[in-house]
Amino acid sequence: MRVLVIDDESLIRMDICDALDAAGYEIVGEGQNGVEALQLTKTLQPDIIVMDVKMPELDGIEAARQIRHLQIAPVVLLTAYSQQDLVKKAAESGVYGYLIKPLNEVQLIPTLEMAYNRFQESQLHRETIDKLEDTLEEQKWVRKATAILMENLKINEDVAYRRIRSFAMDKRLPVIEVCRRIIKEQEKKIVR
Repeated sequence: MRVLVIDDESLIRMDICDALDAAGYEIVGEGQNGVEALQLTKTLQPDIIVMDVKMPELDGIEAARQIRHLQIAPVVLLTAYSQQDLVKKAAESGVYGYLIKPLNEVQLIPTLEMAYNRFQESQLHRETIDKLEDTLEEQKWVRKATAILMENLKINEDVAYRRIRSFAMDKRLPVIEVCRRIIKEQEKKIVR
C-alpha cells in the first residue's frame, strides 16, 4: 500500500514512516500541513493518507474534508486529543480512521487496512450508483423517443423500440444516441 504521511512534527512523521516501512508499506511522500496534504494527494495519488489533526495553515480535519471530495484516498487522522467534539468533527469530515497519539504501532496497521478496505467498498458503491443513474437517464431518453415513434408512426411500444434498436445496430450507434436524435428532430418540428 502506498502511504502519504502528513504531520507538522518531524520526529512523529519519522516514527510513523519507520513503523509503516517495517510493516512493508511504501511511503510515497511526506508533508507538514494540510495545504501540502492536498497538493501531494493530487500529485502522488496515494492509496491511503495518515495525517495529524492539529497543523499550521490548514488543519487535518479541513484537509481531510477536501481530500474526501477528490475521492483519491482515505484519510486516517492522528491526534493527541480525544475530545468528543474533535472526534465528531473528524467523523463529519469523512475520515476512515482516528488514532490517538502516542501512536500504538499495533493499532496502526489494522486501522490502515480497515480504512483502505472501507474506502474500496465505498468506491464500488459509488460506481454502482453512477451506473444506475446512467441507466435511469438512458431509460428516460428511450421512453421519450419510443413515445415519439409510437405517436408519429402509430405503432406499439415494442415495435418502436425494435426500430430504435435496429437503427442503432445498423448505424453502429449507441441506443441512447439514436434516441437523442429522434427527440431532437421532434423538437425541431415543434419549433417550426
